[in-house]
Amino acid sequence: MATEVTARARRGSSFLRIAIALQTLTIFLQAVSAGLLLTASYGETIHSVGARVMYAASMLYVLAAVLAWKPGGGSPRPIWYASGFLVLASVQVVLGIAHVPSVHLPLGVLMFGLSVLALAGASRR
Repeated sequence: MATEVTARARRGSSFLRIAIALQTLTIFLQAVSAGLLLTASYGETIHSVGARVMYAASMLYVLAAVLAWKPGGGSPRPIWYASGFLVLASVQVVLGIAHVPSVHLPLGVLMFGLSVLALAGASRR
């Protein structure tokens, strides 16, 4: 019984790391597509699609955090981190739609840095 719970917790933890890595990658790709926005005619389309993918990755991070917490009975802290990222992603989308680059760009940089830190923290566990 205990080995089954441990195995499920390990799978949940792996899923959590994958979700954070995916989120980090999508945020990085958003920075790349922001550069394309300035230089290519198709940049706006790529950045818009990337925003949807990044938002979905943030929702996946919340799901992975809940699934990693529930079977193992560990700390709910990753759920708070994931929920915070989802809030930041929501603000980021609103700012992008409203064309407020003076806040949108620094928030994107902050999100990337926080996502890298979350990935490093999840990899240590």
